[in-house]
Amino acid sequence: MTVGGYRVRILRRATLPGWEAALFSVLALGVGLFLFGFVFLFAGASPMQAYQEIFRYAFFNANGIPLTMSRFIFLALSTYAFIVPFRAGEWNIGMTGQIYMGGLAAYAVVYAFGGKVSKDVPLNPALVLPLMVLAAALGGALMGGIAGYLKGRWDVNEIVVTMMLNFIAFWLVSHMIKDGGPFMNVGGRGEGFTLPTSLRAPTVLGMPFTILFVLVLAGALEFLFARTSLGYQIRAAGLSSKAARYAGMDTTRISLWVFLLGGGIAGLAAYHYFAAVPGVYKIPRNYGEFGDLAFFGIICGLIALGNPLATLPVALLFGGLSIGGRYAQGKLHLGFGVDYALMGVLMITLVAFQFFYRYRIVVEPLAPEPRPSGTPAPSDLASYGGE
Repeated sequence: MTVGGYRVRILRRATLPGWEAALFSVLALGVGLFLFGFVFLFAGASPMQAYQEIFRYAFFNANGIPLTMSRFIFLALSTYAFIVPFRAGEWNIGMTGQIYMGGLAAYAVVYAFGGKVSKDVPLNPALVLPLMVLAAALGGALMGGIAGYLKGRWDVNEIVVTMMLNFIAFWLVSHMIKDGGPFMNVGGRGEGFTLPTSLRAPTVLGMPFTILFVLVLAGALEFLFARTSLGYQIRAAGLSSKAARYAGMDTTRISLWVFLLGGGIAGLAAYHYFAAVPGVYKIPRNYGEFGDLAFFGIICGLIALGNPLATLPVALLFGGLSIGGRYAQGKLHLGFGVDYALMGVLMITLVAFQFFYRYRIVVEPLAPEPRPSGTPAPSDLASYGGE
């Protein structure tokens, strides 16, 4: 289209430099925070004060920092669970269901060893803890593998399948921990039984040891995508599945592997939240909130552009915003759900900014129209002095 004396064109990007992608991500976050400032204004609070409270509590408060780090671990693992299939051009919307299944599998190990009887029952953590972690990963991988197999074998839409599996897993957890289910708390309060004291996850520098999962996976996934044959095939399938098949790659196997790996990582997120976060140590009645929180791994993954290392600062920021938002909600007497609303606005803003990740706007001056043969140029007319 033309605007004044310029032509404006929208061109699809072939590549996007890393610095430019980072710039767009920062701009998206800035615009999102600016827009959400109007929500604070309508609620009768100063946006500047609200954001000061959010960041101060999340990153500079002795009580808030451990909460932020626990939320960061969960979001980082949820993000990894999303970006592994995402790099193959597929969308894992089923982290929620994979988390539910990972949590059930982890507590099934404790149940099998008699850990439901009493929270003080003596169990060997050197044996049970690794089994819980392994079971959580396998439970999530099984749930993810269903979607991956259906996608790879028959090209069944993975978004629909994973969303359906989310509901199935949600009600399966409900059956197991409520209404007399086998995992129901001994006190009968409609939630999962409490993890025995001997199985409480150890800490590293005051944080759950599951932070090691995050750091190790960041390096491992970066190595997978950049240095391995499987990583090359995943990236090739993400660029064009048809071209990957034409080159002889087994896209069925790729779909299965990325969902198995993504689901397994989601299972580790389940172990972290239900078995390693102080104050939880059970599958609580509001387990659905933790499942919904996993969807914000999609936001983090899109902002990080599927980069495992870039996931770390993004997940830390979003973890702090969610924790700090909940604190500011209480201190400034704001409406319920401010933390989720804030992250929702950031998600909408990010989706809008996806345009700039994929396209670039080119503004060019219009070329002068060709003159008929024999017509003097404007400069020639000026030389006559208007005669």
